[in-house]
Amino acid sequence: MPVTQERCEADKSIERVAVDEMVFPLGVYPIEPMEPKQGYTLEFESADGDDNSGDWEEWPDRYVFDIVISAERLPGLVQSLLALMPQKIYPILDVLGRDAFREIDPYISYERIGLDQLLDGLIRFRDFFFEDGLIGFGAMSDNPFLYIFVDEHKIVTVRAEPVIKDRIESVLRAFELKERDDPAGADSVAHEHRGVLRIAEDRPELLGVDEIVERLRDDWRLLLNVDPEQNYDDRGRPLGVTAWRCLVRTPGKSGMGRYAEILLTADCLREAEDMAADALIGELDVDQLEEPVVISADRLGPKEFRRELGEEIPGGERSLGKPKVWSKRWLSGETG
Repeated sequence: MPVTQERCEADKSIERVAVDEMVFPLGVYPIEPMEPKQGYTLEFESADGDDNSGDWEEWPDRYVFDIVISAERLPGLVQSLLALMPQKIYPILDVLGRDAFREIDPYISYERIGLDQLLDGLIRFRDFFFEDGLIGFGAMSDNPFLYIFVDEHKIVTVRAEPVIKDRIESVLRAFELKERDDPAGADSVAHEHRGVLRIAEDRPELLGVDEIVERLRDDWRLLLNVDPEQNYDDRGRPLGVTAWRCLVRTPGKSGMGRYAEILLTADCLREAEDMAADALIGELDVDQLEEPVVISADRLGPKEFRRELGEEIPGGERSLGKPKVWSKRWLSGETG
């Protein structure tokens, strides 16, 4: 039988919101009256630091475009902008995740991948990228410097060296977008976000958000862009030891991955990932060459951790102050 390629599909029962000539993505829409305005703003930003430092994250002088465009025209605009990039780029992915102390899971690759790999992902998972209100994505190149990002509101931000400015403006003219002081998308008024992907038991090729993120982490070589040695909340406050739920993929005997959930306490992401992987090493066959891969590690509050454990925490919440593996269970695949 032919193999059906994994992909995704938006739930067709979701009603799309449109106001005047502005069509909104299925996953983000205004909930109060507004006057949408397509167009863009343009500003200049000076270089962040010393260009001789060798730090690739320090950006040069650049122009910043913030672009509002109707949802049905967004994929075409993004494709036209990406065509300005070189053949090797750094992909970017933001996901509104489940971590109790961080709203967004920011992923980035520190290895350049082919632009064609990025475009392949955008085609395979089109509704995930362009319709889902919990996802942001983009790419960056460093020579020339060009940063393109579509946030969870589907507003497009472009940062570009001055030498590329005319080419970007040419693309925007082709889409009949004009510079204006007050472009207005869903984020300009009260609005709501929602996930939109359809999940059907009889359609295994239709992936959900977690599965797509796992595929993209592998294909785009994405890493969670947080300090793995520290444990801070969104405001930069140190948290110390916290509870974690880790999902770990291990190689199965049939070639299919099998998954385990590890509940533990740890004082940083690196320790949590190491503890989760080590918890399964003893259960793997000695001839398995692949090591366990931690595909997600989300921090939990004490109440949520207790619910995940399914029992009261022995010793009470005070006992969560030390690194420890509390439970592990296989979720799918072979168990031995």
